[in-house]
Amino acid sequence: MPAHSVITIDGPAASGKSSVARILAQRLGYTYVNTGNMYRAMTWAVLETGVDPADADAVQKAAAGVALESPVSEGQTQVCVNGRLLTVEDLNSDPVNRGVSLVARVPEVRARLVADQRALAAIGPLVMEGRDIGSVVFPESPLKFYIDASEEVRAARRRAQGHADQVAERDRLDSTRKTSPLVIPEGAVVIDNSHLTLEGAVDAVMAHLK
Repeated sequence: MPAHSVITIDGPAASGKSSVARILAQRLGYTYVNTGNMYRAMTWAVLETGVDPADADAVQKAAAGVALESPVSEGQTQVCVNGRLLTVEDLNSDPVNRGVSLVARVPEVRARLVADQRALAAIGPLVMEGRDIGSVVFPESPLKFYIDASEEVRAARRRAQGHADQVAERDRLDSTRKTSPLVIPEGAVVIDNSHLTLEGAVDAVMAHLK
């Protein structure tokens, strides 16, 4: 099995990276970290204060007062905001879906959460997924993957999940932000997940690890 302690998995919205990362972590006995949930938790907290996610200065000020923790439960990190454990419903509400790319582009928010993500390596071996894990958070990892899928497939997946956010707009925001934009990390293995089954995508990652 890999000697390095962090396997990085990046990719755009609804590419399937979260599902792939979660199952991969289970297979390897690693801790699964969904960094998107950390940005979602911060977005939820900012929205709770009544701040407009499009107002970067207000987001920065609101985020500075948020206490965010990532306790591990059943092999994966959870997110607590000011002592409250957030639910799947909290993290995936339509207001959070619409605001998360706006909050995530604020440099101070990214700097803080990147530091938090690096600190999680102390837990032990991780499968960490997000938008900038192989490019910014753990660029030195030799085990980097980029899970992709066509825009049409990803939009259909979001609709099937009952979400109204636009993947094209999130792609644009994530790829054009000045701080840690979404890119294919140098040295990453790219896996097109447009037409693979979930198990097939995980098997593709496992084949490269072996």
